[in-house]
Amino acid sequence: MPDIKSMTLTELEEYVESIGEKKFRAKQLYEWMHKKLVRSLDDMTNIPKALKQKIKEGVGMLSVTEVERLTSNIDGTAKFLFELHDGSIIESVLMRYKHGNSVCISSQVGCRMGCRFCASTIGGLTRCLEPSEMLDQIYHIQHAIGERVSNVVVMGTGEPFDNFDHLLRFLELLTDEKGLHISQRNITVSTCGIVPKIYELADKQLQITLAISLHSPNDEMRRALMPIANRYSIQEIMDACDAYIKATNRRITFEYSLVKGVNDKPEHAKMLIDLLKGKLCHVNLIPVNPIDERDYEQSTKDSIYEFQHLLEKHHIRATVRREMGRDINAACGQLRKRYAEKKGL
Repeated sequence: MPDIKSMTLTELEEYVESIGEKKFRAKQLYEWMHKKLVRSLDDMTNIPKALKQKIKEGVGMLSVTEVERLTSNIDGTAKFLFELHDGSIIESVLMRYKHGNSVCISSQVGCRMGCRFCASTIGGLTRCLEPSEMLDQIYHIQHAIGERVSNVVVMGTGEPFDNFDHLLRFLELLTDEKGLHISQRNITVSTCGIVPKIYELADKQLQITLAISLHSPNDEMRRALMPIANRYSIQEIMDACDAYIKATNRRITFEYSLVKGVNDKPEHAKMLIDLLKGKLCHVNLIPVNPIDERDYEQSTKDSIYEFQHLLEKHHIRATVRREMGRDINAACGQLRKRYAEKKGL
């Protein structure tokens, strides 16, 4: 059975009654957790001590604990390191924009996808996060800064579709009008391309933004960068994306990390144009972040903007992701890895 923060209100009502308590207590608990963002049972002033004790001795309530916070001197981006109940470490990033506060969260402790340019996958997968542990990254940050989080990106450590059921529950709770009630349209979920789950998500007909970590215009190059490409071809991903667009009428974002001399040449842009032409999509060009364990270099600014120009010339909307928090290792997995090394974890 999940902890109480991972339960829907209906499940919480059933649980409360199953331990001999009145049904209305579930609504009180739910409001404390998801609206008032209280992260400890002890702070719930109208909940009887006996009920709190039953919960503590039963399913419990999971929360994250902040162990470190770094704030960029460049742009105010803040990187949070959180410790989980089992001692695992995850990270989240707060990004401040004119349109509001955006938080990028982790969905797993580590990752088993093995993408060559990503620090998150070094060391492999430890475990999947519970829905409550995904939620609490957002809840903690909103409480810490005293400002509303308006946008959420599930693009931190981990592959969200490798934690699919918990991802769906997280989305249900996050968008619930009885909770924080973040609009589905303000949520982006990224995947490296687990094709069956793209179809499953399409069937849910949610209004979130789906982002595909593409990073290459052909299978041979993609297999060298991303092991998942050995399971699913680019054409299979494109077919799944077409089904998603048809089911949701939502534009898909294709993420493309530019690596100097590897996938950033004009011929690569032309292949990408052929692949995406006519699709309801947007391309997010990402200057790759250097990682000590990898020999990849970031593309030159001239190469990046030439790549963008070629896409837009052929009516494919493309933007270059603004680099945020580089002075605090804000790229996915970098700070967590260095913290673990420092602590000998």
